[in-house]
Amino acid sequence: MEQLYEISNRLVNSVKEDFKRSLFYKINEDNRLTEITGARGTGKTTLLLQIAKKLAITGRKVLYVSLDVPFFFRNSLFDLAETFYKYGGEVLFVDEVHKYPLKHKDSDWSREMKAVYDAFPSLRIFYTGSSVLELHQGQGDLSRRKVSYLLQGLSFREYIQFYHHFEFPVIELDLMLNSHPEICKDVMDKIKVLPAFDKYLKIGYYPFFAESPENYFSRLSEIIGVVVDVDIPTVSDVSYESLQKVKQLLGVLATTVPYTPNLSKLTSELFVADQRTLIKYINLLEKGDLIKTLGARAVGNKILNKPAKIYLNNTNLMFAIDADNLQSGTIRETFFYNQVGFINRVSYPPKSDFLVNGKYLFEVGGRNKSNKQIKNITEAYIAADNIEIGFGNKIPLWLLGFLY
Repeated sequence: MEQLYEISNRLVNSVKEDFKRSLFYKINEDNRLTEITGARGTGKTTLLLQIAKKLAITGRKVLYVSLDVPFFFRNSLFDLAETFYKYGGEVLFVDEVHKYPLKHKDSDWSREMKAVYDAFPSLRIFYTGSSVLELHQGQGDLSRRKVSYLLQGLSFREYIQFYHHFEFPVIELDLMLNSHPEICKDVMDKIKVLPAFDKYLKIGYYPFFAESPENYFSRLSEIIGVVVDVDIPTVSDVSYESLQKVKQLLGVLATTVPYTPNLSKLTSELFVADQRTLIKYINLLEKGDLIKTLGARAVGNKILNKPAKIYLNNTNLMFAIDADNLQSGTIRETFFYNQVGFINRVSYPPKSDFLVNGKYLFEVGGRNKSNKQIKNITEAYIAADNIEIGFGNKIPLWLLGFLY
């Protein structure tokens, strides 16, 4: 236990505070049980340590632990919480909950978390997990107890702050649509925005790029491998043979996104048993934050729903998987869906590329994209690439990276 305190103090005291994610300012620290989820590599550990440091500075007794340390080979999370509580502990930060060792068949991190929550009513708990798949699989019922937050990769706005040290506010979509020329001028006064945007599309989504730029894409490839080879098999009855089908499916999607699914053809090409199984694989890849589906409608069991289009989750994954065969249109649409869809409802409309919040139609294209497809339609906009500033209903594509 003493060693855990030493590790906690060292990590909390040394975490950098010069850059904080927008989510840092949204988390309610008074909640008794706070869950922070998100894809692998998005910076959840740093966020957790920054919150711990903030509370420690105010005099709170905090403890940070990662559940993959050897201490938990022989000790339970409940034992740790009980000892911490008895010695005056107030806020417990638990990282990597999905790596909690299984000591017997009924062992489960969420059951332990529920027991801790019920036994120590004055103890506040924050926890994270790198695998969204495994967090969904927890056996303990925490839904009525927890407040959940999702940490996405860096927005373009956060990327500018992180790498170029210019801080701009988060902009709500309605304000952006009405005032985009003025907002763009403020940004352009401080930074050459188009070169920065080009870099962001390639290497700006995952903050670990700063740790080792030369190994960025190889690390991204490792993350993809872990999601497919480790996360999916631990939470789904997917055989080794089926897992190869999941990999083949990802390969097909990665080289053809945005992919308009022909389920019959795809089922035949991959030798998958039936369309239901194929859609199950698609859903697993989406929960693992490797792809994003567009246009699916939740009617009854979601597994039966066919998506209208399928994208990779973000543009950095596109460059990591198939940098030699990328199309500018695909990159633009993937960026739009990733950034806008994080905090807005995005669906696939009969006309145009995207429908946002059931109200705004968007066409996504290059600088010369015309109004032809959305002519005479109210609340219709063009998100245009390769322009610094827009006019009327034409908005720079890069500006949509300022929504969070």
